[in-house]
Amino acid sequence: MPVPDFQSMMLPLLEFAQDGFDHTQLEARESLATRFGLTAQDLVELTPGGGQTAFANRVAWAKVHLQGAQLIQPVSRGVFRITDRGREILARKVGALRIKHLEEFEEYLRFRNLGKNKHESAHQGSSVPDSNTQTPFEMLEQAIGGLNQSLVAEVLSIVKSKPPAFFEQLVIELLVKMGYGGSQQNAARAVGKSGDEGIDGIIDEDRLGLDVIYVQAKKWEQTVQRPELQKFVGALQGKRAKKGIFITTSEFSAGAREYVKAIDNRVVLIDGARLADLMIEFDVGVSTVSTYTVKRVDTDFFEN
Repeated sequence: MPVPDFQSMMLPLLEFAQDGFDHTQLEARESLATRFGLTAQDLVELTPGGGQTAFANRVAWAKVHLQGAQLIQPVSRGVFRITDRGREILARKVGALRIKHLEEFEEYLRFRNLGKNKHESAHQGSSVPDSNTQTPFEMLEQAIGGLNQSLVAEVLSIVKSKPPAFFEQLVIELLVKMGYGGSQQNAARAVGKSGDEGIDGIIDEDRLGLDVIYVQAKKWEQTVQRPELQKFVGALQGKRAKKGIFITTSEFSAGAREYVKAIDNRVVLIDGARLADLMIEFDVGVSTVSTYTVKRVDTDFFEN
């Protein structure tokens, strides 16, 4: 089953601690994994940005919110136990525990910085909708992912609007930034040899020129089909070359992708979306606007 959201984990986590013993977060994760019937694959599912496993992240945030409402309390590093307030909540036999339920406690309001007192919070309404099922870390990763998707689309749109000569220069600069070609000047000379039997350029794989890669660059709108790849591979074989890169502003058909998997030559396909991704990764045509640092508590500091 899908990994539950962190609010859905709050009541089970509190029930896990109801025996009054001290428990570690690892013990809590093991118990909740069993309770929710999660598989090994579920437990390694990553958050949207791939920063950490979704399950561990959500258990941690459920614990943070329960602790903010003083339903559980920390005992030592990574160890917690239920409080009297936590037992009182369980005695109510609530069917679920959500953020809106925690907001009845002054301590939780201060923890969330929602207001100075319950009356003000009730008047203004909760700033955290009950429908919010993501942890702050997941929301941050999702927001960054959305910005990157928009940037990819924008970058690719601009590249497609430029003339072929610009695209050739873009390919040169990107390959050099990725470590190929040795230098901008050497790469420019190599890739500038266009129209050579279906090969647009020859570029050094390393700075010493110990091996070379043949390049085909197509500023196209239509999908690149298998015959275009066959033509390129034929040119590689004519040069007794084993490696090639086929770059396009469009996309490759399923047949084209299956074809390169079945041949002896090592041919890397870079479509428009991947091209834009690489440009962003290697800072070609983009620049950093803002940098944010995400910090967490250093428990070693407080323990030592």
